[in-house]
Amino acid sequence: MNRFGSVLRPLTWSMALLLAALGAGCGDGGSDNATPAAVPSGAGVGTGVGGLGQGPAPVDLLSISTNNFAVLTASGITNTGSHLSPITGNIGASPITAAAMDNVFCSEMTGTIYGVDAAYTGSGAVTCFSGTAPSKTLVDQAVADMGTAYDNAAGRTPDYTELGAGNIGGLNLGPATYKWGTGVLIPTNVMLTGGANDVWIFQIAQGLTVSSGVQIILAGGALPQNIFWQTFGAADLGTTSVFKGVLLSNTSIVMKTGSTVDGSLQAQTAVTLDQTRVTLAP
Repeated sequence: MNRFGSVLRPLTWSMALLLAALGAGCGDGGSDNATPAAVPSGAGVGTGVGGLGQGPAPVDLLSISTNNFAVLTASGITNTGSHLSPITGNIGASPITAAAMDNVFCSEMTGTIYGVDAAYTGSGAVTCFSGTAPSKTLVDQAVADMGTAYDNAAGRTPDYTELGAGNIGGLNLGPATYKWGTGVLIPTNVMLTGGANDVWIFQIAQGLTVSSGVQIILAGGALPQNIFWQTFGAADLGTTSVFKGVLLSNTSIVMKTGSTVDGSLQAQTAVTLDQTRVTLAP
């Protein structure tokens, strides 16, 4: 009996040590960057400022929001496809005329076309002309506000930096401010998990590339109007990709064939569409 006891005693201590190690590994370790249970494969939550929920305070879009711009640019909107690119929400450009955009987008949108000369209402009709009210002041202010919103997003203090070395494919990200000194590649689906009042800001020092067929998936009640992608370089949304959020580009935005956006596109140069769909988030 004593012989068996002496054999089992070391095994009992070994098992106790193993269980203790496993228990310690299950704790949060006191790290501010610990992964929360709701976001098992990505980064954690942000600071929860702004009174809305987790993550940073939202970016103020100023007149872009009040005038319901789904697409806004400083140098033009182009539709390169042979088929329609439906847009729900208003579009605007300065110094482009509304008449010039009317020829391209009249039958493709539900909303108003704002240029530097007049406003046209898109309704699926052959002609979208609805008056001659000047809109130069409105669209010029919106373009200026686009730059202000971009600077606001770029100036936030990040919670996480260089996540995934710029490749965030397959991650599940909680509300926070994320920053990269490089471009960002999304080669596989990304999930953003949070509530309806949570906010995400992505600060990208170069370009943003979303591969063909890739989706930004929202979970837990997250809303596209609370997701802000600030990119210094061009944004390229691959064929049939599904993008969610407000895209603030310092240069251009290209939506390739069959891609869709729930949110809005704000480009300080041009936006190019090709048989795509843009739906303004409320």
